[in-house]
Amino acid sequence: MSPLLKQRLDLLARSELQDHLRGAMHGIEKESLRINARGELSRRPHPPAWGSALTHPSITTDYSEALVELITPVTGDIDELFAELDRIHRFAYGELGDELLWTESMPCRLPACDNDIPIAWYGTSNVGMLKHVYRRGLAVRYGKPMQCIAGIHYNFSLAPALWQALQREDGDARSAQDYQSERYAGLIRNFRRYAWLLMYLFGASPALCATFLQGRDHQLQPLGEKGLYLPYATSLRMSDLGYNNDAQAGLNICYNSLESYIASMRQAISLPYPRYAELGTHDADGEWQQLNTNLLQIENEFYSSIRPKRVARSGEKPVMALEERGIEYVEVRCLDIDPFAPMGIEPSTAYFLDSFLLFCALAESPAMSQDECRASNDNFTLAVLRGREPGLQLTRKGQDCGLLEWGEHLLDNIASCAALLDEAHRTTAYSDALQLQRDKLHDPALTPSARVLEEIRQHGDSFFAFALAQSQAHNQHFRARPLDESDQRAFAELARQSLVDQEALERGDSIDFDTYVERYLAQ
Repeated sequence: MSPLLKQRLDLLARSELQDHLRGAMHGIEKESLRINARGELSRRPHPPAWGSALTHPSITTDYSEALVELITPVTGDIDELFAELDRIHRFAYGELGDELLWTESMPCRLPACDNDIPIAWYGTSNVGMLKHVYRRGLAVRYGKPMQCIAGIHYNFSLAPALWQALQREDGDARSAQDYQSERYAGLIRNFRRYAWLLMYLFGASPALCATFLQGRDHQLQPLGEKGLYLPYATSLRMSDLGYNNDAQAGLNICYNSLESYIASMRQAISLPYPRYAELGTHDADGEWQQLNTNLLQIENEFYSSIRPKRVARSGEKPVMALEERGIEYVEVRCLDIDPFAPMGIEPSTAYFLDSFLLFCALAESPAMSQDECRASNDNFTLAVLRGREPGLQLTRKGQDCGLLEWGEHLLDNIASCAALLDEAHRTTAYSDALQLQRDKLHDPALTPSARVLEEIRQHGDSFFAFALAQSQAHNQHFRARPLDESDQRAFAELARQSLVDQEALERGDSIDFDTYVERYLAQ
């Protein structure tokens, strides 16, 4: 352990600072595709009983009308976080009719024609149409199948008072906002250095349905009749088959400071891209098909494993919120859906993530050179495609280093953060969760990716049969536990109010959509 990390851990171990550690906040966003009983993508609209996908606080959609996103309120208690995620699932399943939720990150059987994948619809308000047209742009740029991938987003923040205690210890004279933003930028840099470990530990998409890659070149191996896989892969979702793409390959988004992040993101948003310019913003019928013809339509189009975040005001671009009010929290975006967990994620995963992110926040985090950025990206890709390969070597400080050796070193450091959180919360949950991950490091057969491949073999080498069986089992798990009358009424009222709120937005627009887009992009 480095002297600086030990110094910071010792500081936070003081009894008067324990409350600050308990002040960490969490939120989960969990995506799932709606499917019919045959395991095919649903073509039905967003269920009316779920309310408005535009204005409902807990149930919305991502890319496709069939890609539901369940969102927890922000809370400081992990048990409460999962209790709320469970309630949202029980309500959603209770109003799902004869459909199911697909339990994999990689999609179910997709239609042969992209046009049969419905894009999410948010009504006719300007803000709703902006979301819809942005998704049309994703379709023409990357194809619809890639946008049907699902995942877990884990939102995390440390208490402002904790940052202020660290700032006093550092003797830093900047404003509290500037110091906090700089330290979150450091957390993000360390996350990028070490995120390969999360891919090994939690990657759960080593295989996929061949319909996802119809007509595309790939290096995957056949698995059964209609499956594809790589034998040592952990997360094909996070490979160049998933959320990475050629257009963004040359982007150099810099996290060395909030200012450098904003500058490089603004450059990407304003950079003309010839292929998108050929398409134009409107199709042959004069309908909007993308918000602009630049490399990125908006910041959210940049696919990253982690994002700096600040809650934006209505109509405010994310980069403007960051520039004006600094980084408020981080959004971890590289987690696959765990097909063995009914909610897609286990509490033990959240406990470990808190320890991992606290380590990233407290450890030294020097600025990253372009060479280190490339090495970190290469390490991430190796863990994604070959993470369980015996003897796999990564690059650490310019030298070859075994994944298992480096992983043990990291877990030893993270263990100190887990012990600190255990003491603050008077529990052993953080250290218990870390031990589960250490077990995976010692035995790759315990990783979700290895377990998925073993289950696929048990289902006749069929990715589809395994995934459908899990989807049916999770459907039964939630439907067997309907909400009590009080919770049911509360969710029904949320859905009703969301529809009222959407109608109010549609009535309240005072400018036409073209003007709205122009003003939004001009921020």
